[in-house]
Amino acid sequence: MVPLKHGIIVTTGDPRAAAELAALAEAHGWDGVFTWDAIAIGSVEAYDPWVVMAAMAMRTERVRLGAIVTPPARRRPWKLARETMTLDRLSGGRLVLPVGLGALDDAAFGLVGEPTDARARAELLDESLAILEGLWSGRPFGFEGRHFRFAEMTFQPTPIQRPRIPIWVVGVWPHERSMRRTLRWDGIYAQVDGVDAVREIVAWAEKEWPAASRDRPWDVVVEGRTPGGDPEAATATVAEYEAAGATWWIESDWESSSVEAIRRRIEAGPPGATGVTRQTPTSTG
Repeated sequence: MVPLKHGIIVTTGDPRAAAELAALAEAHGWDGVFTWDAIAIGSVEAYDPWVVMAAMAMRTERVRLGAIVTPPARRRPWKLARETMTLDRLSGGRLVLPVGLGALDDAAFGLVGEPTDARARAELLDESLAILEGLWSGRPFGFEGRHFRFAEMTFQPTPIQRPRIPIWVVGVWPHERSMRRTLRWDGIYAQVDGVDAVREIVAWAEKEWPAASRDRPWDVVVEGRTPGGDPEAATATVAEYEAAGATWWIESDWESSSVEAIRRRIEAGPPGATGVTRQTPTSTG
């Protein structure tokens, strides 16, 4: 059985602080360290996630890196292809790309003229992911879609990871279109309220795409908060999700405004959840 992996989101701090926290998390046994992607949410201090992750990559050797979550609807996919490829190479093949429609409380949607309609953002997401996959291939690739179109061009070099950088797609259970999108890629960043929904997602995925027939791993990623000062309670919480089929637990404290608070949670270590039998054994490495 592949054990549940544990990540943590660094929700505050400048790139230097984030890099130091990433190195600390790696030393304390975390499997992934994540930042977040936003431009203007109220008066919250925000830094460019690609610069932050580059700093993290230079201070770490093992942990997965990613930004939770990137909304391709407000990015040019060919630029995103270059950024992700470069960061994958800088990190030695440790990047994962969590994506979604994007949160409209970020002023970098409606305030600057980006699409806010959910259908349009979903179309942009689908086209962007197809373009990323094509450009990452390193072969001549052109595209003709509703929102994007271009003649063949060849992107070199390719990412280190093959066949591509893993993509986790936000899935809103039980919305069929949202859920089916996750099956086309490498995992679901599950928008759920409680462990029962995770069980339902895993059962649905097994019916639609049985684990025994999969040609690639498909992660079930859940986000939550556990008490660093109570290891037994933290372990019990994530053990439930692991038993339900989750393959990643992402520790998140969006209310914390203190680098020191994140440091303390990192130093307390990931919530241990071992020795549990999962309903699905697959996990991105």
